[in-house]
Order: sequence, then structure tokens, then C-alpha cells
Amino acid sequence: MFFDWIKGYQDFDHDLPVIGDVITRRFDADTDELLSSSVPAFFAEGSYSTTFRIHVSGRRITVDGNASRLNRLDNVVGIASLEDSMRVINALLAEYGLPPLNKCKTIQRLQDGSAVADGFVFQRLDLTSNFYVGKGNERAYLRGISSQRYRNSIAYLYPDGNTCVWTPKGGEKAGRLVYPGNYAKAAELEAHLLPRVKRTFGEESEEFKYVSNLRDWCREVGMVRSEIKCRSEFLKREGLQFWGLFDESKLVEIQRGFLMIGEKCEINNFDVLTVKDELLAKNIVSSTKAAMTTAGYVALWQCGQTFDFEKSAVKKHRALLRQLDIDIKIPFDATRHGVVFIRNVREVERRFESPVPSFYRPAVIPRHLHLVAA
Repeated sequence: MFFDWIKGYQDFDHDLPVIGDVITRRFDADTDELLSSSVPAFFAEGSYSTTFRIHVSGRRITVDGNASRLNRLDNVVGIASLEDSMRVINALLAEYGLPPLNKCKTIQRLQDGSAVADGFVFQRLDLTSNFYVGKGNERAYLRGISSQRYRNSIAYLYPDGNTCVWTPKGGEKAGRLVYPGNYAKAAELEAHLLPRVKRTFGEESEEFKYVSNLRDWCREVGMVRSEIKCRSEFLKREGLQFWGLFDESKLVEIQRGFLMIGEKCEINNFDVLTVKDELLAKNIVSSTKAAMTTAGYVALWQCGQTFDFEKSAVKKHRALLRQLDIDIKIPFDATRHGVVFIRNVREVERRFESPVPSFYRPAVIPRHLHLVAA
């Protein structure tokens, strides 16, 4: 399991450095007394055009971003330790002269039911895992699990078939507690990361070649990313908001429970060949152009068109199609005439281990920073 997005805050017992060119000050309207000073949130920039949101307000630091992605081209293999994720964030804070975020030692319960901690408080945690279903099986797997429920949530399969999420009403809108989903990683890299890298570094760059190779590897092994976004209310309810004061194995159990969805159904996949493909596969025609011309008669036949079978061309293409058991002389009936050819029916199986390619660039975890233990 990896940790991706992390959002949370920590209150300190001393004034924090002012970071930024704009300062917001609050005064008492009657006494002109300065009540507080703060600066707007800003996006700290790392290498490879990565950003991480930091907000310093009074004596509070709020961080919000993907720690696994910081200073990296990708996060296909994320940071497996919560402590290492916080080390990455603390290294970034140190660049701006800000104190490190620490584990909690104690919490103080207030009369209004709220709590004050002496360390970092999580407001969002994204728990992620990778598994592998084999090349070309990602959509079949996602389509199969879209029939399953997760707790009280209903699955919603995106129109492109590459993403499946679970929400209270079965749509795209997330619930207030968690937002679980699975998606094909190669398709996600193709749609989002590759175009961004191309714009930033160029199509001939080493960065673009690296991400292209990574996409190809994800496609070859059929990587699916499982992700469950744990929101603030859920973390509070489960006692997982105070870093250092909860058993992190509970996070593993939450992710493991989500991964159980794939164990509840058997999924098969198969290769579908079109009329054109089948004509070429059986050597009925010798070229793609000839196959497309003959297949065009099938498209017209399905639309209800009739043909003049006295013409030599029509006779020729009918003869070719009859080798596929398709007779365009008989009126098309969708309930009787199938024109899709199925090959290689196979069961889709998940596995959770796959050797990482030798070219992969893992996250670099700073080890010189000291984290205060609980």
C-alpha cells in the first residue's frame, strides 16, 4: 500500500516565519489592536513542475498535496510509509525556513467537544495499491467489478471504461466520508501525464521517453490502481486524524477491505474481431483495403440496404462473406445474424506482485530530517 495525497495541519506554540510577498493583517475595529497576521496559501514548486500547497496562518501550517508525486515525474510506485511521506513534506518545509511537522504526543479535549493536539492532524489521506490483471484486461476487470457494491456505495463505471468509482448514489459525486475507485494506470498516464510532459519538456526529451516507456510497461502488465480517499469526517470517526496516536495498521485494513471487491466475482475477457479482422485472419482477402471494401457491404446490409446480385462485384463480395457464414442476400435480422467474432476467452486474474522495470525512478526519501516520535 502507498500513501498519495496528504492534507492536514499543525499548530505551533511560537510565531511562524512570514512566507510570501502578501501579508493579511486583522485589526480590531474599535481599538486598532492587531489581532493576527497571515499570508495567503502558496504552491511550493518542486522539480518536474510539481507543486505542493502550503498555507501559513498565524501559528498554524496547513499542507495539502501529493507527497508521492513531489519532485518526481510520476508516482506509479508511491511512498509506502506514512513516516517517509511526512519526511518528504518536512524537507519541502525546511526549504522555506518552516519548522517540521511532528507526531502527536498528547491531545487536549475542550468543552465544546473539539480537541487540540501538539502535533500533526490529518484532514485527508489517500490510500493506494497497485495490482495487475494482464495486458488488455483492464477494462474487462473494471466492467466486471462495476456490478459490485462497496459498503453502502454503488459503483459507477466511467463512459470510457477506464475508471470505476463507488458513491452513495452511483454517480461521479463523491460521498462525504470516503471516495473509493479503481482505474487503468496506463490509460491515466496516456490521458494526463504524457500530454503535460510533452508540453513542458518536448516530445524528444528524456522525460517524455521515460513516461512513454512507463506507460507501455503499465499496459503490458495490465496495471490497475486502487485508491480510496479518506476524508476528514471519516478520519475523525475512525480515530485516525492524530498522527502518532493511532495504529497505522488500521489504514492497511481499510485498503484491504476495499480490495476485497475484486474477490467477489469471476471475470472473463475475450478478444473481439470485426468482419475486417476476420477476413484478414482467415486469409480470405490479401489486403486491408480489400477487407474494408468487403466489410463495407456488411455495414450497408445491417442498415437494411438491398443489393443487385446480378452485378459481378456484389456476387464477389457475397461469396467472400459467405466464408464467414454471413449471407447478405438474406435480410438482416439482429436477433439471428451475429457479425462479431470472439476469440481467446480467458479468466481475468489479479496479482499484487510484479517486478518494477529497471528504468523506474523510485522516490528519494530524505533521511537527514529528524521526526519527533510519539
